[in-house]
Amino acid sequence: MQIVQTSSSSGVNAKGAGTARVVDDASATVNGNASTRSEAPAARSSTASLKHGLNNWDHQLQGEISNAQQTLDYLERSSSQLQALKSELAAKLAARQGREGQVEARVRQFSNTWRQRASASAGSLDAQLGYTSPQSAQQQFSIRGLTMASLQEGPQEVLAFSVGGANQALRSVNIEPGLSESEIVSRFDRALMPSGIGVKLGENGELVFSTSEAAWANVRDSLSVRGSGIRYPTGQMSRVRTDAEPAAIAPEEWHTGDVEALRATLQQVVQALAQLQAARSSVSLALAQATGRVARAQPVQENVSMDTLAENFTQKASEPGYESLLAISSALVGISRERVVALLGLK
Repeated sequence: MQIVQTSSSSGVNAKGAGTARVVDDASATVNGNASTRSEAPAARSSTASLKHGLNNWDHQLQGEISNAQQTLDYLERSSSQLQALKSELAAKLAARQGREGQVEARVRQFSNTWRQRASASAGSLDAQLGYTSPQSAQQQFSIRGLTMASLQEGPQEVLAFSVGGANQALRSVNIEPGLSESEIVSRFDRALMPSGIGVKLGENGELVFSTSEAAWANVRDSLSVRGSGIRYPTGQMSRVRTDAEPAAIAPEEWHTGDVEALRATLQQVVQALAQLQAARSSVSLALAQATGRVARAQPVQENVSMDTLAENFTQKASEPGYESLLAISSALVGISRERVVALLGLK
């Protein structure tokens, strides 16, 4: 292999002109001669690698990491408040006394924090303390009267669903005799997916519906169904009644009026602390996994040998103009006569 030096004709190297042509005699196939251009300078290689890394940075991973960190902050703050409430409750029960109104103030503080769950976790923590990032938190619910048993019994019927009012498109589900549970779930899920509603089979074989927490109020207030007069006798579009899955923590049910209420509240606080700890572990794992994917996504930096660095310096120094002067002067910074003599003395 030969290194053929090229330079600009002006005597002063133009930007980007100082390159080397690598000619491989074994690869000459056109007119007995072929060449490829290789950009060797280490600085240029480092800059290209940096740009490559930035261009390949996964914005979704950035969002996942940010959501996880924000959710962890929220969970830690919530745990700290519950620990303080637990201490106040235990002290009041042990001494049958305590600072007036302190327990109630702690309950109000956590209640306010719990109401901020959606915004404080960037919409990534649902009411059951399930971490959902990068998907948004979901609200699960059931529809009264729409049971698996009622759907598997009776004749064929087409159920038409509407979300958002009469002007919205209808989503139809064809119910036929002999359908399995999985087939029924699949038909509901496909039909309602365009309306932002998912359907799955619950632990007890029931239909479980879900939608994003942001859309829940609209779904709850406008979801309607029309049948053929079989499962829904009127045969007209009518609003359905939904039941939301209860939240994992319900501070509005914590009472402090008497000793029994304090004991019940203390028990619920202890359970809530355990749930928060489990959620923290889950989010910490998600954060570690997202961070690991970011690390694996970064470009592998190629090692630059000292021989390559020496060749680059020799090439740059041999070129006329300011760039060669800059390369030489930069290399000589900090080199004194004493250092040179000391290095020569090592031989």
